[in-house]
This record gives sequence, structure tokens and C-alpha cells, in this order.
Amino acid sequence: MHGRRDELAAALARVRGRIAAACAAVGRDPAQVRLLPVTKTFPARDVALLADLGLLDAAEARDSEAVAKMAEVVALRPAVGVRWHMVGRLQRNKSRSVARWAVQVQSVDSARLVEALDRAARAAGEAGQRHGALGVLVQASLDGDPARGGCPLPRLEALADRVAAASQLRLEGVMGLAPLGADPEAAFAQLGAAAQRLRRSHPGAVEFSAGMSGDLEQAITHGSTCVRVGTALLGDRPLTSS
Repeated sequence: MHGRRDELAAALARVRGRIAAACAAVGRDPAQVRLLPVTKTFPARDVALLADLGLLDAAEARDSEAVAKMAEVVALRPAVGVRWHMVGRLQRNKSRSVARWAVQVQSVDSARLVEALDRAARAAGEAGQRHGALGVLVQASLDGDPARGGCPLPRLEALADRVAAASQLRLEGVMGLAPLGADPEAAFAQLGAAAQRLRRSHPGAVEFSAGMSGDLEQAITHGSTCVRVGTALLGDRPLTSS
């Protein structure tokens, strides 16, 4: 296990170095950029080892995988409270489960999903399964690809208003994915401008989640406050879920 821990520690140092260099290039403080490990398809023991290295947040893309993995992490590190984030496309019928475990859902892209999560968070609270509001990022679509999710930019602020009005949700900012096969620079510039506009209406919505293993530098240049990193931190993804 020391071999895997050392591997992760070296990868973490490399990623933090990239974040620091990207911030230095545009005069930002690296402390302004949160590193969110995307642990989907990786085993619970990797989450436990990352927690040992000081990374107490983990992001998952599928509810069923997250629920199983959380139980394993609790068994491996009973004294460590890992904070779990949902970053994948979320079907409304999974809202009730996700509201029990997520501290934040980064992939909210429709009014119907807002309503489902609000109801689910209320039910989870009444059942004693969560305490406090559920953090939400509204996901912007930069390529119009329905398979990747996201709300069209012209409708993003109206969606954010719906989240802000929901009693059990807390609007925390914006998330986006760079279009596949395109220069991410222009996409992140567009998304960064949208995030700034949103903050004018909702000053508490300060999180701007953009940038992954291959394009985190460009995202940081345009103001990202959260980079979602899987491959650069954990290695190539297994072909099947662990």
C-alpha cells in the first residue's frame, strides 16, 4: 500500500505545482483554487489514501457507485469525514439518495432538477439524514451537447434564481466543461464572464468550477476556483468500476 500512497503523493505534488504555476502566471493566490479529486471508477482505498494526504473532498459521477464507496471509506477511515460531491449528470429519480450524502451537487442544469433536489433535501433533513442546505452549482452548457448536460448560457441566470429561491438549496456558483476537441481557452473565457455576471445578482455564488486534468491551467487563467482532477491525480481510469 505504501507504493500506491507514494504514487498518489507524487501525483498530488505535480498537480499542486501546476496549480501554483498557473496562478503565478496571472497573479492569483493558489489558495483561491480548490483541488477536487474526481474518484469515479477508482477504489475506496484511493479515497482513503488521498484523505491521509490531506484531501478530504471527493467527487463522484454516479449515485450507486458513490453510496457503495462511501460505506467502504467509512470502514477504512472511520475517524475521517470525507466530503462527497456529485459532479455527474443527475437524474431526478436519484435526487433523494444524493441529497442524503452530497455536500454539493455541481451538475444542476434544469428547473425540474432544482425542484427535485429541494424536495429531496427537505425529506433528508426531516429524516435526520442531512443537516443544513445542499450546496448547488448551476452547470452551464458551452457546446449544446445534451449528453454532457448543462443549461444554455442565456438561461443560466434564471436557473440560478430558481436555486436561490429554493429553501433547502444554497446557490454556490457555476460549473462547466470545455467542449470536446476544441480550444478550452475561449470556452473558459465565456464561462468566466458568465460566472462574474451571476455574482452580481448573487454575491454568495463565488465558486467557479472549471478545468480538469488536461486544461486546468486555462481554467485558472479565467478565474476557476475549483479544478476537478481525476487522471492527473489518480492515473488512467480502470476499465470497470471498482
